[in-house]
Amino acid sequence: MLVDVHCHLNFDQFSSERDEVIQRAKDANVVAIINSGTEYETNIQTLELAKKYNIIKASLGIYPTYVQDLTEEDFQRDLKFIKEHKDEIIAVGEVGLDYHHTTDQKLQKIQQDRFHTILEELNKLNKPFVLHTRKAEKEVIDIVESKGIKKVDFHCFTGNYKLVKRIIDNGWCFSIPPNIIRMLHFQGLVGMAPLFQLLTETDAPYLSPPPKQRNEPAFVKITVQKIAELKNMDEHEVENIIFMNYQKLFLQ
Repeated sequence: MLVDVHCHLNFDQFSSERDEVIQRAKDANVVAIINSGTEYETNIQTLELAKKYNIIKASLGIYPTYVQDLTEEDFQRDLKFIKEHKDEIIAVGEVGLDYHHTTDQKLQKIQQDRFHTILEELNKLNKPFVLHTRKAEKEVIDIVESKGIKKVDFHCFTGNYKLVKRIIDNGWCFSIPPNIIRMLHFQGLVGMAPLFQLLTETDAPYLSPPPKQRNEPAFVKITVQKIAELKNMDEHEVENIIFMNYQKLFLQ
């Protein structure tokens, strides 16, 4: 009963063997894969994948480094598209802020303003948000707290442990990628966070367990194994609890 709550199987890295990648996930006992759109075209691709493969669930988003360059007309188009397809998705994301790739303060301000709008407009859909927070972790937490939003997954969170504590105290979730086996930050995060606030993701094709290799949903098993080791728990018990966390956040 494994789950990958964040990946990008629509990306070109999978175009030559997408069927095989999905079959390997099924063979590894992955039962749900949430594919996250990042902009208008990939949102369309995500919906198409969810229609083609029962195992794939759709999450539609407006990625921060994309949203900063949109005209107001195109931004409203993207918001409208997500609203129109609310019955076909189980989450909104990925959305958030990215100050790693965007250092220009004017563009960061556009990201902030539109992130506020995204949360205000799309929280009405009653779907969880999958959040991107790179080098803007505190700002994202501040904004989400200010909106009183409850259903949140912090994807691949690399903020400091004081911010990890704030997320825990808010009852939000973290999704942990398989590169936890070589990333002490994620190991420390898992040590801090209650198991009922943890999920598994791959961010495929990124964040593979071995560096410079393409990631894929079957590798969430590696994350479960490492979480079980860190929590000193049975692997199957961890797997079952994470599956229940997935159901609670995304399906209720």
